[in-house]
Amino acid sequence: MSIRHHISDTLLLDYASGNLSEGWSLAVATHLALCPTCRRRLDAMEGAAGALLDKIVADHPVSGSDWVKMRARIVCEPAAAVSERKRAVIRDRKTAPATGVIPEPLRSYLGGDVDKLKWRALGRGAFQIRIDTGDSETQVRLLKIPAGKPVPEHTHDGRELTLVLSGSFTDGEDLFARGDLEEADGDLLHTPTATEGEDCICLAVTEAPLKFTSWIVRLIQPILKI
Repeated sequence: MSIRHHISDTLLLDYASGNLSEGWSLAVATHLALCPTCRRRLDAMEGAAGALLDKIVADHPVSGSDWVKMRARIVCEPAAAVSERKRAVIRDRKTAPATGVIPEPLRSYLGGDVDKLKWRALGRGAFQIRIDTGDSETQVRLLKIPAGKPVPEHTHDGRELTLVLSGSFTDGEDLFARGDLEEADGDLLHTPTATEGEDCICLAVTEAPLKFTSWIVRLIQPILKI
C-alpha cells in the first residue's frame, strides 16, 4: 500500500493538541492506523512540543507552591465529559498497524469489519452507514460507491474529510486509494468517481450537508440525510 495523500500539517497539529471534535479525530486516527508516515509525523510534533515545554520550565522555574495550587485546581474542577470512544481516537496515539479492511478505532464504532456491516441504500447502487458519535459538530458516515460510478457533483459548506478504506476513486486528475485522505472545502466543486473493478468504501466526515448542483439530488437530499 502506497499512500499519496496525507493529513495536512494543520489538521495533524490540531489532532496532536486535542483540539479536534470526535468526528474529525476519528477520521485522523483511522488514517494514522493505515499510514506509518503520518504516525512518524505525529511523533515528531509531540516530541517538539515536549522539548518546548521542557525549555519553558527550565527558563521559568515553577515553585512548589505553584504546583500545589495547580494540582488542587485539577482535582477540584470538573472535567469535561469525554466518551470512552472519544478517548480512544484522541488519546491513543500509538495506533497499531491495521488489520482487515476497517482498522481501529473505526471498527469499534461499526461493531466489526466489512462482513458484519448492515448497509442502507442511497440509490443508484450506493450505500451508507451513519455513524453515531458524541459530537454535534460533524456528520460521520461510511459510504460504498459502486465501481465506475460518480458521486453527484457538489461542493461544501465547510470542511469534508474522505478516507479510502477499500477500492479507490478519482477526483479530477488525482487518484485516492486505500489509506489516502482527501480534505475538501467550499472552494472545491467536484465529482468523485469510483474506479472500475471494485466498489469504493470510504469514511466521510462533514460539518454541513453537501451542496449538490443537481436540483433532483437536492430534492431528495433531506430524505437521504447527506
